Amino acid sequence: MIVFLCLDTYKLKVVQGETYLLRIINAALNNQFFFKIANHTLTVVAVDASYTDPMVTDVIVIAPGQTVDALLTADQPRASYYMAAHAYGGAGDVTTTGIITYEYEYATPSTPVMPTLPAFNDTPTAFKFYSNLTSLVNGSCWAPVPLKIDKHMFVTEGLGFVPCGANKTCKGLLGQQMAASMNNASFEFPTKLSMLQAFFGNVDGIYTTNFPKNPPLVFNYTDSSISFNTSLVMTSKSTKVTKLKFNSTVQIVLQNTALVGVSSHPIHLHGFNFYVLAQGFGNYDAATGPKMFNLVNPQKRNTIAVPVGGWSVIRFTANNPGTVSLLESLD
Repeated sequence: MIVFLCLDTYKLKVVQGETYLLRIINAALNNQFFFKIANHTLTVVAVDASYTDPMVTDVIVIAPGQTVDALLTADQPRASYYMAAHAYGGAGDVTTTGIITYEYEYATPSTPVMPTLPAFNDTPTAFKFYSNLTSLVNGSCWAPVPLKIDKHMFVTEGLGFVPCGANKTCKGLLGQQMAASMNNASFEFPTKLSMLQAFFGNVDGIYTTNFPKNPPLVFNYTDSSISFNTSLVMTSKSTKVTKLKFNSTVQIVLQNTALVGVSSHPIHLHGFNFYVLAQGFGNYDAATGPKMFNLVNPQKRNTIAVPVGGWSVIRFTANNPGTVSLLESLD
């Protein structure tokens, strides 16, 4: 294990017996993190600025773009304790640290206590954290889950390849250029005019409204043996969108694929919070999946880490007009 210790390591002074609100933010591009404070538990009270039922845990898992609000009670002997984080599902064994220091009249022990972090591939711990979160339904900001669905979508998401291009050499896998895609469409921003300008100006040729609501091809999405199947892994660049009616209720099944590799993909929806109804592993089953839905107090988020080799179901109300992106952080 490599531990980065810098002269300017962040230090938080606490008073024994007092409680502190920590807002933990993952500002990384693509790595999720396990976060722990040695010998302490944390009480999660909000995720992505939406209140949760208080959940006591000794480890927090956080994906790129997510935030977690957690209460820390300084209830341990007066000493110094590392708060530490390392990647979940990422490459390398690198740990970043800060220090919790208890204030008291005598000298603080010079060597802080180090927490034991989960293994980088500890998916059961990550899934337990993510799936056990629920919303605070008696809070002032809670709104019940809409039950009538106006638009259903099934969206596969992951990595793929686009052709390298004429007279070009790509040093990537398969000699192609890597690209993230959803339903085998890799989004490309227009260069002549913004989509919003094109919409209000009724300008054609800037984008199309034919983003598929289902994958163009049904296959065993999570089968790792097809990771580099060229009939599946090749995608293309386009500016395809889907149009939603104002105030309509949209439900999206987000299905991870094993294309290029099996990993957890953080997905962010600009401009909205959504309900996370259910999460699971393998291929989503339309017959059994709805039986797992939490329609009473599901967590609300704006960014979700779709489980490794698995799926998530989200639901939201399209009540924020404009052009918004549903995107993977890597893209």
